[in-house]
Amino acid sequence: MDILGLTPHFGGFLYTVVTFVIALSIIVAVHEFGHYIVGRWSGIQAEVFSLGFGPRLISRTDKRGTRWQISAIPLGGYVRFLGDSNAASGKDGEAMAALSPQDLRRSMHGAPLWARAATVAAGPVFNFVLSIVVFAGLYLAMGVPSNTPVVGGLVPLPGQVQTLKVGDKILAVNGTATPDSKTFAGVVNQLPEAASTKYTVERAGQTLTLDGPFPFPPLVGQVQPQSAAAAAGIQVGDVIQSVDGAPIGTFNQLRVAVGQSSGKPMALAVWRDGKTLSLTLTPKRMDVPAAGGAFETRWLIGIVGNLAFEPVMRTPGPFEAVRMAVSQIGFIVQTNVSGLYHMLTGAISSCNLKGPVGIAEASGAVASQGAAEFIGFIAMLSTAVGLLNLFPVPVLDGGHLVFFAWEALTGRPPSEGALKLLMGGGIMLILTLVLFSLSNDVFCP
Repeated sequence: MDILGLTPHFGGFLYTVVTFVIALSIIVAVHEFGHYIVGRWSGIQAEVFSLGFGPRLISRTDKRGTRWQISAIPLGGYVRFLGDSNAASGKDGEAMAALSPQDLRRSMHGAPLWARAATVAAGPVFNFVLSIVVFAGLYLAMGVPSNTPVVGGLVPLPGQVQTLKVGDKILAVNGTATPDSKTFAGVVNQLPEAASTKYTVERAGQTLTLDGPFPFPPLVGQVQPQSAAAAAGIQVGDVIQSVDGAPIGTFNQLRVAVGQSSGKPMALAVWRDGKTLSLTLTPKRMDVPAAGGAFETRWLIGIVGNLAFEPVMRTPGPFEAVRMAVSQIGFIVQTNVSGLYHMLTGAISSCNLKGPVGIAEASGAVASQGAAEFIGFIAMLSTAVGLLNLFPVPVLDGGHLVFFAWEALTGRPPSEGALKLLMGGGIMLILTLVLFSLSNDVFCP
């Protein structure tokens, strides 16, 4: 066996594992801290706060009697409150019977209904708060495109003399006024394919009309992880010049060529740093969100286009950044719920459900693209984890909230027998889901 030959693969595997553990640990720590801190504020005593499962590696007990620990298996975590029999907040009948009235109030199962419900709901809520903070922070740190179409940077393109200059305010494209960035985007999307485009710009107080490159060339602005483009080695800044020998002049031409490929290998001529490279890739059949919450199946290679120039960026205000972050979270939630519904009804492939291996591979691929991308991935995954925990499945937080709702309506909690049966069914459902998603990781293309 060639041990040295395996070194790069082992390095990639280790990088994937480390990035996945980092992402998961941050999300779990925030989720469980939500349970812990709201429980503490509500008068419920936390006995154990564990990051990970299995044997304890390190631990410390604070002045409130909570043992903080890091365990050997970094695939989750839990908070065990007074009176809990396990990490899933099952009731320890013997321990509860031995508690004094004062201690009974400090237990999860003896606390008022409002305190228990707030403590359980806090985990998913903190996941959403983490996502809002991260997304808003990224908007504040990296900025968003200006409200008016102004050239902020020039992009090198093959065979093109860039006539636009930094600071040019684009007043019109092919004679159609573009007073704001939204209008500019609409005009660009409706442009007929042409080798050049007429721009009316304001430059140094003067209005000029000049020929420039097509606004939306086949320029790679982003390469999605685990995509055909990533596997083929396509990089940000590449320009696709031809597909199977046919010249490509706009991003829409590239999109059409990929869509008509039917999944057959495609030979690309790619311009990069003044050189033309020959690359081959095979589009993947994927289910992607469409308007109105639906999905459509398309052949994709996994790249996002870019304008022929970089727009000027602006720093949004704090409230605007938060609003944009909430909107982003809403889109993630809608897409996940819609995707699950369409998988259950058979409208899209169940291969869209990724398991731990697929998520780990995605975390490694995103982390390799840069810190900002990895931080954004953590925020997206945190939203998904918060949403998953709200599903009304026993064992999950949503299941406990359903039990509390039953108690609020009937005046009494479900019986011990019903709870054990439902919790057992919830565990089996979760295990089945995990095994199914793992099989997708192994067998789905």
